[in-house]
Amino acid sequence: MHNNIDIKIPDRGQFKKHCLGKVPEKGKSLDLLNNLIDFLFPILSNTLENKPDDYISTLYSDLVKILDHFDTGLESNTDTAEKFIKSLPDVYSRLVSDAGAIFEGDPASRSVDEVVITYPGFYAIIVYRAAHELWRLQIPVMPRLWTEYAHGKTGIDIHPGARIGQSFCIDHGTGIVIGESSEIGNNVKIYQGVTLGALSVNKNIAGTKRHPTIEDHVTIYASSTILGGQTVVGNHSVIGGNVWLTRSVDPYTIVVNRHKIKHLDRNKDDSHALDYII
Repeated sequence: MHNNIDIKIPDRGQFKKHCLGKVPEKGKSLDLLNNLIDFLFPILSNTLENKPDDYISTLYSDLVKILDHFDTGLESNTDTAEKFIKSLPDVYSRLVSDAGAIFEGDPASRSVDEVVITYPGFYAIIVYRAAHELWRLQIPVMPRLWTEYAHGKTGIDIHPGARIGQSFCIDHGTGIVIGESSEIGNNVKIYQGVTLGALSVNKNIAGTKRHPTIEDHVTIYASSTILGGQTVVGNHSVIGGNVWLTRSVDPYTIVVNRHKIKHLDRNKDDSHALDYII
């Protein structure tokens, strides 16, 4: 670039001025998340060293400092932080069931420790479960900050407002999208590329039930899209790969996408049959 070029970008600080005091410090918020994960699962820390039980007080004080820094709109940041800390035993119990479900559901896994340390799906679930507690406590911004951090690391986008039951299994996971008002029961298994989304993108429907409900013991295979707040996938159903579903299905239903297959005759010149768009 030429040294004499002079440019000016107008209102560069407008977002900082608009958000001043209303957003958490990003670095400290992510540090808290990483310290929390290290505390719950020392196997994921760089040192593999267990943090002492009294480290929980450090997590508590760090959260209070972050909440005090920005305008949460909450009556008591100390009470909110205490409620979050008290939720951690239940969060951990759910995560143990999630890791077990992934181990049992994937023949390629050799141990639960392998699931915890190497599976991006499990990492995304860890962050979701912690962020969901922040969401339930009505802490603004931070829940999204945490889940978008996991989204960037794993390619798995779980909104912290979604409600997900126990023994949740994500296999592979890249490209999964789970919307804000999704409800997922117990023992559900989801593969890569699955979307649980809304039928339309309209600001007027914010805050409504616009994402589907997935009942217990459902399996959803790769690249399937399930849309709509009134769409319910009944328990023990199987949704095959590449399915587009916008209406409810009864329990114990198998939904598949029938593809028309062109069989090539090796004795003929059927090369033109490969020249089409999918």
